[in-house]
Amino acid sequence: MAYDLADLKNRMQKSISSLRDELSGLRTGRASASLLEPVTVEAYGSRMPLNQVATVTVPEPRMLSVQVWDRSMANAVEKAIRDSGLGLNPMGEGQVIRVPLPELNQERRRELSKVAHNYAEAARVAVRHIRRDGMDALKKAEKDGDQSQDDARAQADLVQKATDAAVAEIDQIVGAKEAEIMQV
Repeated sequence: MAYDLADLKNRMQKSISSLRDELSGLRTGRASASLLEPVTVEAYGSRMPLNQVATVTVPEPRMLSVQVWDRSMANAVEKAIRDSGLGLNPMGEGQVIRVPLPELNQERRRELSKVAHNYAEAARVAVRHIRRDGMDALKKAEKDGDQSQDDARAQADLVQKATDAAVAEIDQIVGAKEAEIMQV
């Protein structure tokens, strides 16, 4: 892999964008179909996003309805929602699975906060992997004689600064989401 700082920054921004998408699913008030976006289902021998095997609707403010397209997948979808770590308890009724959203008490808010922190940690890990890719490319370029040691060190500092900025942005995003979740 060739070293390209702009590409590394772009990949870090994609990780941050992915974090924003995941956090947007953590609803603090009204039910939202995007709440179930991170859920994947074991279907047809592979893991698939829930929206590829079912339709999610919001019939009531505190209820989600999941219409499974293939009746044989209903149990797998129900299990995937239950095991998603979102603290939801789905109830199957044939091809339709009803997912009542629990009232947001302090315990539920803490659970949502933990989920948000888990998403943030996954984003930080992704950013660190991108940093490692950049550092490896710099070391290879230096070893191959394509770049001087001083240039490689200067570029490594730029990669580290980009990483620090991305991690700081992740911390800021999750801090804002936690404040939204915890407000009473």
